[in-house]
Amino acid sequence: MRARLALRLCAASGALALATAVGVTLSGPTASAATGTATGYATQNGGTTGGAGGQTVRATTGTAIHQALCSRAAADTPLTIEVEGTVNHANTAKVSGSSCNTAAGVVELKQISNVTIIGVGGGAVFDQLGIHIREASNIVIRNVTVRNVKKSGTPTSNGGDAIGMESGVHNVWVDHVTLEASGGESEGYDGLFDMKADTRYVTLSYSVLRNSGRGGLIGSSESDLSNGYVTFHHNRYENIDSRTPLLRGGTAHMYNNHYVRLNESGINSRAGAKARVDNNYFEESKDVLGTFYTDQAGYWQVAGNVFDNVTWSARGAENNPAGPDPQSNTTVAIPYAYTLDAAACVPDVVSRTAGAGKGLQVSDGNCAAQSPTAAPTAPASPTATPTATPTLPTGTNLSLGAGADGSSKASGTSYGNVRDGDLTTYWSPAGTTGSVSVKWGSATAVSSIVIREASGSVGVIVSWRVLNADTGTVLASGGGAGTITFPRTTLGKITFEITGSSGTPKVAEFETYA
Repeated sequence: MRARLALRLCAASGALALATAVGVTLSGPTASAATGTATGYATQNGGTTGGAGGQTVRATTGTAIHQALCSRAAADTPLTIEVEGTVNHANTAKVSGSSCNTAAGVVELKQISNVTIIGVGGGAVFDQLGIHIREASNIVIRNVTVRNVKKSGTPTSNGGDAIGMESGVHNVWVDHVTLEASGGESEGYDGLFDMKADTRYVTLSYSVLRNSGRGGLIGSSESDLSNGYVTFHHNRYENIDSRTPLLRGGTAHMYNNHYVRLNESGINSRAGAKARVDNNYFEESKDVLGTFYTDQAGYWQVAGNVFDNVTWSARGAENNPAGPDPQSNTTVAIPYAYTLDAAACVPDVVSRTAGAGKGLQVSDGNCAAQSPTAAPTAPASPTATPTATPTLPTGTNLSLGAGADGSSKASGTSYGNVRDGDLTTYWSPAGTTGSVSVKWGSATAVSSIVIREASGSVGVIVSWRVLNADTGTVLASGGGAGTITFPRTTLGKITFEITGSSGTPKVAEFETYA
């Protein structure tokens, strides 16, 4: 199939002086850089605003992009880089500085935060040169084209990924971009949009991904399961062999996307992953949803999708397509607000809004395109913002008088403190992850819990799962502390598992309600 893919294709004063020499100029904010706000999972965990509130510069080369990063006062100083022209290997060199860590032959966003890269003017094209995000947070990339990035052949860049994220990346919003290749792995290309090694809270919106063997992945292997909370909406996937995306572990939300000519498989949920798939339009494609090429099952919740000329293969030991009549086999709670376009109009509204050079147009939620709203003017904190005091469920706190236990308890803390009513006492794991449970002597019906963090530690908990400890079933997953609801379940023990945090979590209250 890879070989056939190729046949289917028909892409300070001293600082100021130095900046000018490498192709970067200072400028004021422009309308294109100051409109639109993040959506989906990128709004969680403190939000994603990129370089909002900081200086704006103009760059015409990759070296100029690096120079802008290296000229900041610090690695987290907010910065917006407006890019115009073609960025390629010939004009992308390594630049050194205390606020950057760059490399030649790739646009390197490494060990930094609070940066926006946005195409302006006649457009921005990254030609055969990828964008690499590593150990970074609060990054926005908008209105650019990245094409023909190779992992083999000449030239190579970014491991063959158009946009690649890895190693503790969180809060990234990629919007109105065009990512394209000219073939599959045998032609030297890899993924268009890859996330691995603890990449979380990412949104890809209003973008075009096309002409590639691999659309993208979340998790590089069946053991790389620390990634997730990714939203894909109003994107067009066209002429892709597989991985739209490949999801290993974690949670993803796909809504209002248009998938055309997925040649081998589409959304591949495996290794315990959970995909919520709402109001998408699948067209002229094969095996658009399921678990493929492995016996490690994944799960999905489906609603409102259109399957137009979609074919399904037979089930086998390592092949579990969701069709021909896709049904939900899990539930996925979504923590943010969103509006669904009707699936029938998705091809039209996506064709008018998705990709670079579309004026950052978005859907109005009623199948029509509109201009985006103004962006925020202040940068986001690189850590999670405090969670508001949760609205309590009604009824009695069932944790009163119940037992408690957990895993990896830190020295000097008590499991019992998770239900004692005093926010100055708490339970902590020995590290940044761990689990704590409430248990009863007899079966008890529970439909919601409230997690309160200790005073001074609000916002530290980044991601979690709630488990029926009797069966191991995941009742809910999400980010941030507060009120968590799920289908009413009768059990003897319920577990709150912290899967990610920005420091040492401190759980002061674990309340349970019927």
